[in-house]
Amino acid sequence: MGFPDRIERTVDLAHPPAKVWAALTTADGLAAWFGNNGASIDLRPGGDAELLFGNGFHQHMRVERIEEPHVFGFTWQIYGLPQDDVRRTYVEFTLEPTPSGTRLTVTETGFAQLPDDAHDTAFKGNTNGWAEKLDELGTYLDDTA
Repeated sequence: MGFPDRIERTVDLAHPPAKVWAALTTADGLAAWFGNNGASIDLRPGGDAELLFGNGFHQHMRVERIEEPHVFGFTWQIYGLPQDDVRRTYVEFTLEPTPSGTRLTVTETGFAQLPDDAHDTAFKGNTNGWAEKLDELGTYLDDTA
């Protein structure tokens, strides 16, 4: 059976690419909208990053691609799997300048590697999660304008 492997969301933000880039690629920026309790990032290919959330949950990431200020990609743990599971999905943010700011596209791939139950949990969880987190990013950017 074929499973959806890709989540893709695009938002138009009324902020310049440099500001959006900083929100995506700095510890302060990530902590403000993504990791509610903090974040760290070593912004280089192969660098480690971590998002800290409430309830003791944290997300480990590995920086994979940096093309400042247009592309930022990382791999991370798959939602719903045990912390020690080695499978990862790949997340890529693409920033495109527009006359009114930045068009941001986030794409996450790698869900097809999962069995039925794990796929359902991860795909639905991240589909909903990206909608929420991109709203939070927009609010953060607007509030710091």
